[in-house]
Amino acid sequence: MGYTLNFKELDRMVDRFGAALDRFGIKKGDSVALVLPNTIQCVVAYYAILRIGAVVVMNNPLYSDREFLHQLTDSGAKLLVTIDLLANRMIALRPQTRVKQIIVASIGDYLPFPKSLLFPLVAKKKGLAAEVNPAPDIYRFRDLIKSAPPVPPVVNISFNDVAQYQYTGGTTGVSKGVILSHKNLCVQLQQVEAWFPHLKRGEEKMLGALPFFHVFGLTISMNFAIYMGWGNILVPKPQPEQLFETFMKFRPTFIPMVPTMYIGLLNHPHIDKLELKNIAGCFSGSASLPVEIIRKFEQKSGVVICEGFGLTEASPVTHINPLIKGRTKPGTIGLPLSDTECRIVDIRDGKTDMPQGESGELVVRGPQVMSGYKGMESETAYALRDGWLHTGDIAVMDHEGYFSIIDRLKDMVITGGYNVYPREIDEVLYSHPKISEACSVGIPDNVMGEIIKVFVVLREGEDCTQEEIIEFCSRQLAKYKLPREVEFRKTLPKSAVGKILRKELKEEELAKRK
Repeated sequence: MGYTLNFKELDRMVDRFGAALDRFGIKKGDSVALVLPNTIQCVVAYYAILRIGAVVVMNNPLYSDREFLHQLTDSGAKLLVTIDLLANRMIALRPQTRVKQIIVASIGDYLPFPKSLLFPLVAKKKGLAAEVNPAPDIYRFRDLIKSAPPVPPVVNISFNDVAQYQYTGGTTGVSKGVILSHKNLCVQLQQVEAWFPHLKRGEEKMLGALPFFHVFGLTISMNFAIYMGWGNILVPKPQPEQLFETFMKFRPTFIPMVPTMYIGLLNHPHIDKLELKNIAGCFSGSASLPVEIIRKFEQKSGVVICEGFGLTEASPVTHINPLIKGRTKPGTIGLPLSDTECRIVDIRDGKTDMPQGESGELVVRGPQVMSGYKGMESETAYALRDGWLHTGDIAVMDHEGYFSIIDRLKDMVITGGYNVYPREIDEVLYSHPKISEACSVGIPDNVMGEIIKVFVVLREGEDCTQEEIIEFCSRQLAKYKLPREVEFRKTLPKSAVGKILRKELKEEELAKRK
């Protein structure tokens, strides 16, 4: 929004907020929940919680009350920091949790002149601010920063102390609290820095568009920028128009985004006006990035998108492509990070190593891997077996040691006895000139067991038929992999970081067929 803050000012704000938390009785090991978009208050609160030895619990502001309630109660959060737009919902939920104090921030807390003057006049009309209902133990973020002394308590924090309960997306059941230590988070940053040796401290500008409440954005967009002493351009609402405006005004040089952000930017009507030659690196994760999108972005910018892989349980990154021309392999997740060991094991027994070039489940171990799930011993034992984290992803390693994710183990479709991976079909669909977004799922069939159905979003102004899409696929896929049904939609359901929710589409189909 144009408001700037230097590191000295940020450090002082962190101290003040840490002191305020201490006055509210938050001690080492206590959980504090954050329900905030990418704003200055989110960054300040996060580091203040860590500084006093408490445990951060990040929450997606888009969650339903049921999802909020689960994470607040499961984490045992004693205090909550949120934005005024959500404050009344949090106040209503509070009696069912251990939360005592609620601290309320506003988008208008930190704005440059003249936006700071105009904000109170237009904010409520535009849905950027809300009245907070009177209730006990409600405090304003900015008031606390002004009144608290910059003297937080001195706390002895060890490398192995818990820093965060980072909840999984809940796409495969109830959301699980991943226990991440200070070691996990700190080592992860050292691994990423070692991977990009040409990126110098203090010399780049981070695009802070990935949501900080998601582990990918937390590590790569927020923690890594702080660790490297880079400027960080915060984007609370990373839609195509806001991203385009951010590129035009602030010219970020390190660009971590998810596939839907790259796709949205490429489809912007004024993409040709963007000057992208100053970019030092582009990184993509959270979901597979179609090779066709990588090629289109490189044609527009001259910059290769470096794709990686990770999961919440690994802080999250385990693999990244080398950011070196000629060494990045589009369509792969690259090589394991420093001190990260990987194996491809048989999906039937979870133990037998598969020969190079053959697919199986990817398992990893390294210093960034979690110690377990909070209060879930059986789930922890299933995920961590003999020291190896079972990712649930089907992968293959080539002769140079590059890994490729074929699909999620749970997403694999068995049709007529053949294994079909939806991601392969998605890749073909993204190469169709009329298609903007696509997602394939397996649906029940009395004869074949399962058949493939695809959901398609067309580019603006385009028309297409089911027959045209199936015929296009038939030129690039074996007959048993062909989609049998095509459904055209205006949008596809997505997670907070823009990952298309394959599971949700499949559940919709199953509900229709009951």
